[in-house]
Amino acid sequence: MYAIVSDIHSNIEALTVVLQDIDSMGIKDIYCLGDVVGYGPNPLECVDLIMERCKVTLKGNHDEALVHGAYAFNLRAQKAIEWTRDQLKPGFFSGSAVRRRWEFLTNLPLRHELGDDLLIHGSPRDPTNEYILATEIGFGPTEKFEEIFQSFNRMLFVGHTHMPCVITDRYETKTSTELENKYTFPDLTDKRVIVNVGSVGQPRDRDPRASYVVVDDTTVTWRRLEYDFEKTAAKIEGIALLDTALAARLKEGI
Repeated sequence: MYAIVSDIHSNIEALTVVLQDIDSMGIKDIYCLGDVVGYGPNPLECVDLIMERCKVTLKGNHDEALVHGAYAFNLRAQKAIEWTRDQLKPGFFSGSAVRRRWEFLTNLPLRHELGDDLLIHGSPRDPTNEYILATEIGFGPTEKFEEIFQSFNRMLFVGHTHMPCVITDRYETKTSTELENKYTFPDLTDKRVIVNVGSVGQPRDRDPRASYVVVDDTTVTWRRLEYDFEKTAAKIEGIALLDTALAARLKEGI
């Protein structure tokens, strides 16, 4: 049994509650699908906890933008990355802790295989940036999804969209809510399924509770946890370079 978290986005209140929940179940192995930073007010604390607690952490698009530049980001996200870089990037006189964080974020891998399962932030075709959206599923196969389904053997675990759901190789989609927060492979599939684990730090499915999954062989369980988003929002509102809309969306889960 192991846990998969994603899209922390510098939200220490949400991350702390999630880690406490994982500990309460005695789970030792935690995998992170990336976007440790971006949007939120506590990048240092979140990076430190993820470094300490996660067996593997993958690179998300915000982690990548932190190091290489937020070139394709909207202005709100770009300013958040600029502020985050100021907090994390080492200077000439920086100590070992600062340099260790930056080295960690600079060297994150793009993908990780767990047996027949694949972990990635965005998509096998573009690990950091491509979105796999349930809304793209229409009446049958597309070239994009055919390529994605051919790139793994059983389950593909992703984040990036912040929308917890499954997308099957029969081109059906179910939200975690529709599945009552539990999915067992190979239900609804012929051979393969994409599982979006949702977001710890910035849910977007109109449920403000933090989201992550616990995986036990063939069963995936989404865990939804309340946390003090008002505290996180207040900190965002107190930082000039972080748009207040980033605080407002935490309260609505959008």
